[in-house]
Amino acid sequence: MRLEITLPRDKFKCLKGRDVEALIEGHLPRVEETLKAEREEFLREKVSKLEEKLREMEEEIEELKEFYEKALRDREFMTAERDRLRKENEELRKAVEERKRELKKVHGS
Repeated sequence: MRLEITLPRDKFKCLKGRDVEALIEGHLPRVEETLKAEREEFLREKVSKLEEKLREMEEEIEELKEFYEKALRDREFMTAERDRLRKENEELRKAVEERKRELKKVHGS
């Protein structure tokens, strides 16, 4: 694997005459440790964000569940009310028909 490093001129002059490869290898463990720590921090932040998102989603699910349960109760109520009104309407229709027959008898006789 080829790695290219670009340095400013003054830094490059400081490295002149030194074993750059040994210098890099000497710093590799610390660089690896730093990269590992940065990666762990990144992952911790990502986990934290995902946990927050999960909590939000769970809250939304709970709200939807409550809404659905209320909708079911409302539907049951409306169905019962419709049936009650249908029966009441039928009774009123019978009463009107009965009243019409009585009026016909009274006026027809």
